[in-house]
Amino acid sequence: MLSAINDDGTTADGSSLIDEIVREGARRMLAAALEAEVNAYISELADQRDDVGRRLVVRNGYHQPRKVTTAAGVVEVKAPRVNDKRVDEATGARQRFSSAILPPWCRKSRKISEVLPLLYLHGLSSGDFVPALEQFLGSSAGLSPATVTRLTQQWQADHTAFMDRDLAEVDYVYVWADGIHLNVRLEEAKACVLVLIGVRADGSKELVALKDGYHESAESWADLMRDCARRGMRAPVLAVGDGALGFWKALAEVFPQTREQRCWVHKMANVLDSMPKSAQPGAKKSIQDIYNAEDRDHAEAALRTFAKLYGAKFPKAVKKITDDQEQLLAFYDFPAEHWIHLRTTNPIESTFSTVRLRTKVTRGAGSRTAALAMVFKLVESAQQRWRAVNAPHLVALVRAGASFECGRLVGRPQTTAA
Repeated sequence: MLSAINDDGTTADGSSLIDEIVREGARRMLAAALEAEVNAYISELADQRDDVGRRLVVRNGYHQPRKVTTAAGVVEVKAPRVNDKRVDEATGARQRFSSAILPPWCRKSRKISEVLPLLYLHGLSSGDFVPALEQFLGSSAGLSPATVTRLTQQWQADHTAFMDRDLAEVDYVYVWADGIHLNVRLEEAKACVLVLIGVRADGSKELVALKDGYHESAESWADLMRDCARRGMRAPVLAVGDGALGFWKALAEVFPQTREQRCWVHKMANVLDSMPKSAQPGAKKSIQDIYNAEDRDHAEAALRTFAKLYGAKFPKAVKKITDDQEQLLAFYDFPAEHWIHLRTTNPIESTFSTVRLRTKVTRGAGSRTAALAMVFKLVESAQQRWRAVNAPHLVALVRAGASFECGRLVGRPQTTAA
């Protein structure tokens, strides 16, 4: 029943009239659905009778009222009760009616159960749930910090299952790799999260693996990639990463046929850090001319210009680029539509910018396992917004061995007759 209305459109307890209407509508709809469910159950079993002809399945009043937290707020319902006198012939146990709409244990809808850990992931402290949501939902029932903690335990199981999944049926043509340092409670010696993101043959991006590692060491990366290979992962055609020697050493060991592409953003930052601030603006522009060139020939010409301009005064800075020339320009051998994706590790960096914001709020997730699970769920949530690479149809051609010059297809892969 709706409450009396004040002049300002609120009810006697100060809540909004429209919220009261929504909750009342939700209560009535839920009650009607429960009644219909019970009526259908009884009608279906109307022919079930005992020896004297009495029906074995009949109505039996109502259960005690209980409050259920839903997306429309907290509603009070009285579920109809069923007296089912049938006996299972195999076990001898009495049959029982169980509502699919409102199970006996249910105190909140599945949507609320999903929202609570997501709010925690995106910055709301578990201790803030009750004051933050009580006004919105009309009650604090089922919103304790312990509820959230219990829900987040599922993340750890999800992360474990993710890292054990079979990769034999998935083909990652490109991969980005990076070690991300976060403000979470990893073990003291394991200070970063190793991340692999891949591009499938259909052009879509997908998280491949995520685990903690020891300062991006070669052994930590090798352990991660060996595990991926053990689960059936094929060697990617191209791997993109920063200059961390650990990853490239591990890649050469596990997937030696995979080509290397250094991240230009990391490289540029590293080069500029070794130059005085007065020279950095001009040097930055010269470096951008290299990786934004229209093709490899123009990029090599821009690289020679950079070396000529800065080689005499800053030989160490220039050497950082000239020594890695082949790895820095590898992306020019792939479709031009993919260049913007392949010359940096931006897919990882942009995703983890939001992860860093959340981990700053959390100030530690309680344990190494919980921290990794939290990071995994954040990335999994962000993954739903990742867009495919440009010209996704060309990814399959790259895997098949097609040739590209100046970013254009010049040689299709040879097909062998059956």
